[in-house]
Amino acid sequence: MLYPTLYIAVIASLALWFLYRSDEEREHWLQRIFFGLFLAYFAVVLTAEVKFGTKLWVLFRDLTAMALLGTVFQLATAKRTWFIGATVASAAFLAWFVPVQMSGSLSLPGMATVSYDPDGELLLELAEGVGQEVLGTAAYKYDLTFSPAFTVGQPDRTELDDYLLVNIPESHLTDLEDIMNDLRSVPEVDWVEPNEQVTINPVPAESRTDTRKNFGVNDPGITELWGFEAMGADGLYALLRKLQPKPAKTALIAILDTGVDANHEDLSGNYKSLNTSDDNDPRGHGTHCAGIAAAVTNNGLGIASFSPGTGYVQVTSIKVLNASGMGTQKSIINGMIKAADGGADVISMSLGGLSNQSKERAYRKAVEYANENGAIVVAAAGNANRNARNYVPAAVDGVISVSAVDQELRKAVFSNYVTDLKRGVAAPGVGIYSTIPGNQYDTYNGTSMATPYVAGLLGLMKSFKPGLTTDEAYRLLNTTGKATRQTEQTGRLIQPGQVMEQLLPAPKK
Repeated sequence: MLYPTLYIAVIASLALWFLYRSDEEREHWLQRIFFGLFLAYFAVVLTAEVKFGTKLWVLFRDLTAMALLGTVFQLATAKRTWFIGATVASAAFLAWFVPVQMSGSLSLPGMATVSYDPDGELLLELAEGVGQEVLGTAAYKYDLTFSPAFTVGQPDRTELDDYLLVNIPESHLTDLEDIMNDLRSVPEVDWVEPNEQVTINPVPAESRTDTRKNFGVNDPGITELWGFEAMGADGLYALLRKLQPKPAKTALIAILDTGVDANHEDLSGNYKSLNTSDDNDPRGHGTHCAGIAAAVTNNGLGIASFSPGTGYVQVTSIKVLNASGMGTQKSIINGMIKAADGGADVISMSLGGLSNQSKERAYRKAVEYANENGAIVVAAAGNANRNARNYVPAAVDGVISVSAVDQELRKAVFSNYVTDLKRGVAAPGVGIYSTIPGNQYDTYNGTSMATPYVAGLLGLMKSFKPGLTTDEAYRLLNTTGKATRQTEQTGRLIQPGQVMEQLLPAPKK
């Protein structure tokens, strides 16, 4: 926060300096204030723990904007009304420039707190057909141990089976950078990256806004789903009642999370187990997401999902986070592989965290593997009110990333923004009522809640068009989506009725 705050203060002092330049005493003090603030801003940029080239780019961009604003203020001092207009225009510019351009520019200090898995700090990719013996020198020097990182059902489709988990003893953790450099210097090593830890960070729930509509279904909790009105769910249900289309398959949505309560009254009818150990949820987060994506609709219980009955979608669980809500890059990628091998049509990940990697190679290969097996991958943008380009897996190429909006269709105050991502969309994420373990229901906030809305819609889409690709799906979500109050930051709000109207064939006359 210090970096943008100082920048705004510098601009304000510059404006006042120009305004009072005819008052010698005020001009003298404002000049001192300006240079003091500018030096503080300059020091923050120069001491940021980012590459020097990044610092130069940030300074060039910021100072260019500062010079332009200074010119505007200088020209506007001729008349007080001009100056007021220049101030309003500059404030509007800064309201865009600070969150969209400046946020995340010097984010590596925050990323420096990214923690690695103590049971395996690194992921290493060996060249095809090469054994661990080529790592002998580094292993001896740092007491490293290696084990296979991922279990792949179809190794001919990916290089993920060539990855090793590298465990570094505590006595050598201070040598992390040297270890990575030594491993990268081995000719047979294709890639080395940190095995970062990921946690879910629940956002305190706010009061929900009832919709007072029943949308033509008998689930009692439907009136508490304000997002259904914002997304036009009544149009979706009306369209499906009118056309009565027959799905080509029952699409499978895999919830990669803390588990799912498979016996929940509003989930069991749509639940498919891939592994009984994943069919419980000690934390509740995964069950809440599963209800949003695939609660049984029109069963007189609980809530509803976009699928108006059984036969459209099923939901399954793959635990990638422990009971504390913590996982690792390794556990998440293994979960993506299991989902793809298990026939998932949609992989939904309401999780993520900061990354200090400039390139997410292992995640990208996992997304490609999922895509080749017919799955679309969707992930939460994150809850830090920052640029989602620094968060994984949301920022991984090939992922549809989901921001959260509130009841007024503004970006939720906590939601990361997806301005710089290729495939960003929005869904409701504030005051979301859904299932929790033990046949209970509760209200949560987060991009975690927005994500399964998109996953549920993608599952419905795939039930009618199983071969739907990520690019085709995103194009439909984006072109039919509704503008929000901050569309550039959130992406467009999904509109399931309009999506299905585009996807389903017109009725025969």
